[in-house]
Amino acid sequence: MKIAVFSTKSYDQEYFEKYNTAYDYNFSFFETALNPDTAKLSADCDVVCVFVNDLVNEETIKILSSNGIKLIALRCAGYNNVDLDAAKKANIKVVRVPAYSPEAVAEHALALILTLNRKTHKAYNRVREGNFSLKNLIGFNLSNKTIGVIGTGKIGATFCAILKGFGCRIIAYDISENEELVAMGVEFHSLEEVFKQSDIISLHCPLNQHTKHRVNKESIDLMKSGVMIINTSRGALIKTEDAILGLKDRKIGYLGIDVYEQEENLFFEDLSEHIIQDDMILRLLSFPNVLITSHQAYFTKEAMNQITVITLDNIKDFENNNELTNEVV
Repeated sequence: MKIAVFSTKSYDQEYFEKYNTAYDYNFSFFETALNPDTAKLSADCDVVCVFVNDLVNEETIKILSSNGIKLIALRCAGYNNVDLDAAKKANIKVVRVPAYSPEAVAEHALALILTLNRKTHKAYNRVREGNFSLKNLIGFNLSNKTIGVIGTGKIGATFCAILKGFGCRIIAYDISENEELVAMGVEFHSLEEVFKQSDIISLHCPLNQHTKHRVNKESIDLMKSGVMIINTSRGALIKTEDAILGLKDRKIGYLGIDVYEQEENLFFEDLSEHIIQDDMILRLLSFPNVLITSHQAYFTKEAMNQITVITLDNIKDFENNNELTNEVV
């Protein structure tokens, strides 16, 4: 089985080679992202393995199909970057990794909250320069704050369980209530009420036509002044230009994002010697109350182990004509 792995970093190759002894696949690793211009690299392969910022649109899929590709293996949970209708027409199966250490992403969301609140990143830099002043480093207690969780799948539910330990009041919105969370004391409300009541809002929902730009001018207007917004899910859940206006107006008091709606041109790359052309990310970086990490919430040893093994198992099931339990349909 020949597999073309796109958007490969050194750690991706390390983990695939580590576990390949049990599968004996033939990998071709490409640092470049998959898109219509690079899809030709899949020639002579049976499978393409892709990540969050690969562009698997109709044009890409036509080229993959002409190259004989029969399976698109996502090494992530989200699949909004894949044209599923085009894949179906081309008779190409699509599989994903539906869950991989939800604790990793939930814990990173908490890390963003604590860092923004207690300003530990700023304190670290100050002390290294011999500045031991506490000026402008004041934070607030998480205890008794109202945390709004939008999306209560595995990651959102794990995040709720973690926050209970801080003595927070947790309110949530989802298309259906999670009975285990209700038993834990989580209150489910309408989306509008979650926006209105929350001191901190954390996004844990997938990106689709219903959730795109869920945080926009209208929803920001509903929120408390000084609200903290955290996004470790998908960048386009937030309309960036509206968030910038909210920050300028001080309606948004804190913004922590691990994802960005135009991240495919930025994240996972070292651009320290380049002039960044994205004006919106530059504007966000200019705010002292904004914290950005480059899609690293998933990045733990445990998560990488699970992502790699589940991806390889998905390919093995396809090769053996077994039921594709993680197929995206």
